[in-house]
Amino acid sequence: MSEYRERRALIGHGAVVWTRTAGTGPQRVLPDGCTDLIWSEAAPGPDGELLVAGPDTHAHLAPGAPGTRAVGLRFAPGTGPVVLGVPAHELRDLRVPLAALWPGAEVRRLAERIATGQTATAAGRLLEEAAFGRLRTAEPPDPVLAAIVAGVSRGSGVAGIAAAVGLGERQLHRRSLAAFGYGPKTLGRVLRLNRALDLARTGLPFAEVAATAGYADQAHLARDVRALAGVPLGRLLRAP
Repeated sequence: MSEYRERRALIGHGAVVWTRTAGTGPQRVLPDGCTDLIWSEAAPGPDGELLVAGPDTHAHLAPGAPGTRAVGLRFAPGTGPVVLGVPAHELRDLRVPLAALWPGAEVRRLAERIATGQTATAAGRLLEEAAFGRLRTAEPPDPVLAAIVAGVSRGSGVAGIAAAVGLGERQLHRRSLAAFGYGPKTLGRVLRLNRALDLARTGLPFAEVAATAGYADQAHLARDVRALAGVPLGRLLRAP
């Protein structure tokens, strides 16, 4: 069986450090509006592989032989592009070697240090250290991002969010693509899916999950879960 753990990242900004030990078969990774910096020992070579997982619009099946480890730093929606130096939409639904985004020598040194450290705790801290170094010299995040996330989380329409942050709807869409990888409507669907899953995991009946998370009804919830996750809600809840 696969094992997954996470903790709040020391760098703040809503980031999370996670570790996964692969079980039998691929693990279903659901869209969450986030970008991840990942070290995996599953790749050929003694130092493993450093890669970036872009924001997904649908579920992604993460491979890995049983027992192999992966350690990741997940950035909150909108933060990844600041650290990685690439607009989020260029990474949408992709898994890209970190060396394609950062200088190769820097990536090799980081991979060597992680592989030498051996423990998942040490790997997570090295990923945080690398990200923090980038954050210190990067431009600050777009100040309207938090308001966009808050607006779509409330279920506000695009016109209302645009007016609230002082942008036209086209400007809002462009800024959202760069920060989150997709427009505000898709971001809203992804965040709503994750709220629904959190509620469903508490044992709340699906009809109440739908009403609380902002779906029109239980059928709407079922359609959206299948479209984004690829399987019914009940199957997701039974998965390890």
